[in-house]
Amino acid sequence: MYDIAIIGSGPAGSSAAIFAAKAKKNTLVIDNGKSMTQRAWVENHYGITGISGPDLLEVGKKQASKFGAEFVQATVLNITTDNGSLSIETDNNQSFQAKHVLLATGALTDLAERIGLKLIPGKEPRIKTIIEVDEDGRTNKERVWAAGTVAGVSVHTIVTAGNGAAVAINIISELNGERYVDHDVLK
Repeated sequence: MYDIAIIGSGPAGSSAAIFAAKAKKNTLVIDNGKSMTQRAWVENHYGITGISGPDLLEVGKKQASKFGAEFVQATVLNITTDNGSLSIETDNNQSFQAKHVLLATGALTDLAERIGLKLIPGKEPRIKTIIEVDEDGRTNKERVWAAGTVAGVSVHTIVTAGNGAAVAINIISELNGERYVDHDVLK
């Protein structure tokens, strides 16, 4: 069983995966390859002078993989509660179990609607619907969280990446039973 399953590997999802895997949480990322960032050119991301969206996504996946996150290419069809864990079903007949699920599905809310998450009107241009979350990223369904654009955060990659990290820290903290902090230092 995975500690955290992340649906979506755009900036929010991959950033969450980096923090979760680096915290030694068994981390799975399921992605359908439909990230908005696939079509982006990014020049407003701190520390980067210019990068294509596909290259930015690849860097994020490599960072998360370095810490042990697993990536699966699939579309999630359903998430149900099964004997105290969350069961995730995909379009390629795979099933995964996780303690927590983080939706980082960008502008896509169809899965959220299908599993009964509360949706509200979006605030960003062209983002009509988002998942209602509390300040920590929790949804109305126990142990299901949301981050990034789908949770009402600005579509800018640096903002969604930061939100993915913040929500991941909240999930890690809940799993650990105490606030999680990760600081690297020069060696």
